[in-house]
Amino acid sequence: MKHQMIYAALALLLGCGTACASPSDVGTPGVDTPSVDTPGVDTPSALVTLATLRRGGLARTIVGYGVAQPPASASRSVTVPTPEIIDSVLARPGMEVSAGAPLLQVSPSPQTTSMYLRAQSALRAATRMAAGVRQLYAQHLATNRQLADADRAVADARVNVSALQAEGAQGARTIRSPFDGVVTRVQATPGMLASAGTPLLELARSGEILLRIGVDASDANWIHHGDSARVRAIGAQSQCKGAVAQRGAMIDPSTGLVPAEIALPARCLIVGQSAKAQVMAGEIRGYVVPHAAILVDRRGSPYVMQADGLKARKVSVRIVGSRGGQTVIRGSGLESGQPVVISGNYQLRDGMALRVEKTGGVQP
Repeated sequence: MKHQMIYAALALLLGCGTACASPSDVGTPGVDTPSVDTPGVDTPSALVTLATLRRGGLARTIVGYGVAQPPASASRSVTVPTPEIIDSVLARPGMEVSAGAPLLQVSPSPQTTSMYLRAQSALRAATRMAAGVRQLYAQHLATNRQLADADRAVADARVNVSALQAEGAQGARTIRSPFDGVVTRVQATPGMLASAGTPLLELARSGEILLRIGVDASDANWIHHGDSARVRAIGAQSQCKGAVAQRGAMIDPSTGLVPAEIALPARCLIVGQSAKAQVMAGEIRGYVVPHAAILVDRRGSPYVMQADGLKARKVSVRIVGSRGGQTVIRGSGLESGQPVVISGNYQLRDGMALRVEKTGGVQP
C-alpha cells in the first residue's frame, strides 16, 4: 500500500509540467513580459545668445570735477598808485561790467595832497630860478651849462607834477573798468586808506574762462594739451565743449589730485560755478564686448564665457575701459574666433553644453 502511494506522487509530479511552475517563472497567459533597462541621464545644457568677439577700442574718458575760474592772463587787480582814501565802492562781486564802467570813487590822502602841493611849489621855484638864469645869461653873467641845468630842473619839476596829476593827486576821481569783464572780488571798503599797490578789487575779462579740475594720478599721464572735453555744470542738463589748456606735472598736496585746466567758450560757465568734465584722452584698445558678457566670480574677478563649438569655456579677463553698453577687455585666454555668451551665461559652467539661440546671425 505504501509503495502505491509513493508511485502515485511521482506520477503526479512528472505529469504536472508547466502547470506546476512557480509564479515567478511563468508569465500571464497571452501577455509578453517586457524587458527593463536602466534609465539614461541627460547631459546638462543651456540656451544662450552669442555675440562676436571683435578687436577694437573705445574713447578713453577721464572724469574730473572743478570750479570755473578766469585764467591768470585775463585777471587784473585794480590798485592805486599813491595813497588814497576810498570814498565809495560802486562794484559788487559777480557784477558784470563794461569797459569804462565806474568801480570806485577815491580822493587823495593827506599824504598824497601834501606831495602834490610840494611838487607844485617845486615847479614854481624852478620856473623862477630858470627865468633869473636866463636874465643873467643875457647879460653874459651865466654860462651855457647853468642855463641848461635850470631848464632841466623846470622840466623835472613839471614831469613830477604831471605824474601826480595822472595818479589823481589833484583831487577826487573815479576809477573805471579797463575792459568788459566780471568783478570777481572786492577788497575795498568805504573810508579805507589804501596804500600804493594795494589790491582793491579783482576783474576777469569777459569771454575767457577756465575750468580747473583735479584728476587721479594714474589717469593724468593720458591727458595732453588740446584733448577735447565735455563740460556740464553740476545740476544742469546742457553741456559745452572745451579743450585741455594745461595739465599739471605734480600732485596738489591740498587735494591729492593732479590739476588740469580746460579752456571754455564764452557763456559756458560763470566764474565760481562747479562742473564735471569728461576728457577724451585717446583710445582704449582690446576686445570690445557688450557689458552683458561680463560676469564676476566669488572672488570678485571678472570673466566671460566663450563658445568653443557647442561647449562653454570660461576665460578670466581684465576690464580696461567701459562706455555706454560696451566694455573693453583683455585676457591671454581669449580666442578671437570664439563668440562670447551674452545671455544665459550666468548659468553656465566650464565645459557645459550650449544650445544656441539663432539671433544676430552669430553661431559657434
